[in-house]
Amino acid sequence: MIKKFIYLTKPGIIFGNFISVMGGFFLASQGNIDLWLLLVTLLGTSLVVASGCVVNNIIDQDIDVKMERTRNRALVKKSVSNTAAFIYAAVLGIFGFALLYCFTNLLAVAFAAFGFFVYVVLYSLYLKRHSIHQTLVGSLSGACPPVIGYCAVANQFDAGALILFILFCIWQMPHSFGIAIFRLNDYISARIPVLPAKKGIYITKLQSAVYVLLFTLTGSLLYVFHYVGLIYLVVFAGLCGYWLYLAVSGFKAIDDRVWARRFFLFSVILITVFSVLISVDYEPQPSYGFIFKL
Repeated sequence: MIKKFIYLTKPGIIFGNFISVMGGFFLASQGNIDLWLLLVTLLGTSLVVASGCVVNNIIDQDIDVKMERTRNRALVKKSVSNTAAFIYAAVLGIFGFALLYCFTNLLAVAFAAFGFFVYVVLYSLYLKRHSIHQTLVGSLSGACPPVIGYCAVANQFDAGALILFILFCIWQMPHSFGIAIFRLNDYISARIPVLPAKKGIYITKLQSAVYVLLFTLTGSLLYVFHYVGLIYLVVFAGLCGYWLYLAVSGFKAIDDRVWARRFFLFSVILITVFSVLISVDYEPQPSYGFIFKL
């Protein structure tokens, strides 16, 4: 039974956000790591994300039953009740927000609340079922964890935080498009209006390539504003160059599903390496550009 409750939180999503929180935290720390603050920021953010994922499972039951990838989830199989899931989500969320409120700052809490609201209310409750723009709006939620990590340390929203936010928003577009192509039959069965189902695979590949270019340019701004060093820029450019190569190769792919799986799996590797890079190759005197505090 414990295993079923763990899977309700979507551990893969939590792990990905865990890494991105660390990236933002270490970038803002510039080598001066507060271990207690790191611990509570990681735990608080993970609990909030877990809460949102449980609520998403509750909302998506009618969709999940139609998709091969999700039809065996605990709520679909009724091995966990809706009431128990709601209580579980509430406890996770309360503890997560409490940790962030008590030990970080209002900026970190505000981005956690914003991300939760976008994911649960805007994305899960409405846009996922009704709009082709679901991925774009949902990306706002996925971009919050690295900013939470950054703001927990810096206690300000500056150019670095803004670049991280935009960067993670952009990254999620081609990443999600790759998943949508790979799982296209599932999305069609559940009548979820993802881009390849509504506009076709060619348009999705075209937009993916454009977003990869935008991701490359945006990520370079961290070097321009002196947040990171030359090692970051070289490695980042190399990774983005290969991701762009994969995006372009998709137009000649014989099997779209095979290509899409390779494309989105590399996006996971790329964003993980990116988070590590900004953690270790930081500059001691970044150009903040602007500062906003709560």
